[in-house]
Amino acid sequence: SLIGQFGVGFYASFMVSERVEVISQKAGENQAWHWESDGQQGYSIREATAEEGALLKDGHGTMIILHVKGDAANYLIEDAIQRIVLEYSDHVEVPIYLDNKFDPDKDNEEKKEDEQPINAASALWTRPKNEITTDQYRDFYHHIGNVFDEPILTSHWTAEGKIEYTALLYVPSLRPWDLYDPERKNTLRLYVKRVFITDQLQTLVYPWLRFVRGVVDSQDLPLNISREMLQTNPVVHKIRNGVTKKILSEIDKLSRDDAEAFASLSLQFGSVLKEGLYDAIEHRDAIFKICRFSSTHDDVTQASLADYVERMKEEQDKIYYISGDNAQTLRNSPQLEGFQSRGIEVLLMTDTVDEFWLQQITEFDGKKFQSITKGNVELDKFEGDKTEGDKKEDEAEGTNLNALQLFLQTELSEQISFARVSKRLTESPVCLVADEGGVDMHMEKVLKLQQKYEPSSKPVLEINASHPLINKMAEMIESKTDEDLLKDSALMLMDQALIIQGDSLPDPAAFAKRMARFMEKGLLD
Repeated sequence: SLIGQFGVGFYASFMVSERVEVISQKAGENQAWHWESDGQQGYSIREATAEEGALLKDGHGTMIILHVKGDAANYLIEDAIQRIVLEYSDHVEVPIYLDNKFDPDKDNEEKKEDEQPINAASALWTRPKNEITTDQYRDFYHHIGNVFDEPILTSHWTAEGKIEYTALLYVPSLRPWDLYDPERKNTLRLYVKRVFITDQLQTLVYPWLRFVRGVVDSQDLPLNISREMLQTNPVVHKIRNGVTKKILSEIDKLSRDDAEAFASLSLQFGSVLKEGLYDAIEHRDAIFKICRFSSTHDDVTQASLADYVERMKEEQDKIYYISGDNAQTLRNSPQLEGFQSRGIEVLLMTDTVDEFWLQQITEFDGKKFQSITKGNVELDKFEGDKTEGDKKEDEAEGTNLNALQLFLQTELSEQISFARVSKRLTESPVCLVADEGGVDMHMEKVLKLQQKYEPSSKPVLEINASHPLINKMAEMIESKTDEDLLKDSALMLMDQALIIQGDSLPDPAAFAKRMARFMEKGLLD
């Protein structure tokens, strides 16, 4: 309380000084005063001597003399002073000059003509937008971010009301190399009345907006607030909420005004934005507006969930999706065949985070999300869209496949929970899906990679009742011929299902031998 009344900057001077002297003379008065303190034993005030008063060349003003401690001598280095000024006081209105050859006899005005201030002495974000050029916005982005790319989006506004702050924020065009590094630092700089406070305030912006760069300048926070108190300060939380709403609104506007720029933003940061679906319920609707997904509707253009719902069939009441690492690989998935033959669009979820928010969010616009690699998907209601292949499948189902299903369940009991006739397949003989109560196929892979995870249930093997291979195996079981070939066929079907799924084979050597036997039989028969 003794020295805090002078402000946080003056308080800091005692961290590096054994004692501090202040010589000051008010304009219009004849007497200068001398103040001195070591920051511990109180302070003294006396009239300044004529020699001390002469240091104030203009006849008024203030001089502060720091008697720097030995272990703080690095603060006397010119480069260190310039770095500190640029970091903390670059945008303070008062120009700051550095004169390492101080001459009390040199006129101050003459010095200012000869030298340039080491700080900018102005804050770009405080100026009206119509007075700032595109080049100035870009140069400031390069300055604060130490980057050289062009920002995709520049947002500059002033919030007024219960809290007041000004923000100048940028969305980069290039993804930072450490975007997914847990140790990545915040890239928003917090100022209070133009004075830099910190760029380490984690609560100033959500983690899923960590790619946003820029400054936020508050008029309501005290200059001497500690970083610890900032973390829980209600003003900071209100600023975060306002910044989030504005950025999401600007990105949504960009999606309507500049499709090319938005596509670039979505490519670079779309997966990061989706993290907000998981941990920011209050902003979920706004995030959904700007999330884009690949789908079977278009090989090039990504779709929003609103686009998908608009294209849904009249009988359709679910949003179908399949998840995996690569969109092109997913397009070749056998589980898609029944949907494609009926003209039903399926979303291709290729971001790892998709698996996590889908566990928490069960529907969009009243339509439930449904993985096509989990459970027994009902496609019978889309009868009007049946193709010739579907009709053949229905005819084939009239034959008794129970014996084949039982045989496959017995032979593959260590790898599958059971086998059943599929509604998904039209071309492939088999595919694997998760049981209704189990974990989705791709989610299971993610969990295995991230932690020691043991599946609670085995996958289901679905067979294509209209496929010639399946029909031939059913005939062989009925006629009880070549049991060894049937066993090899069952194992080959399982290996094929695993390969298509992108899983590793439990016994590659055994697979190679079975493949050799099949090739030999095919070539020699």
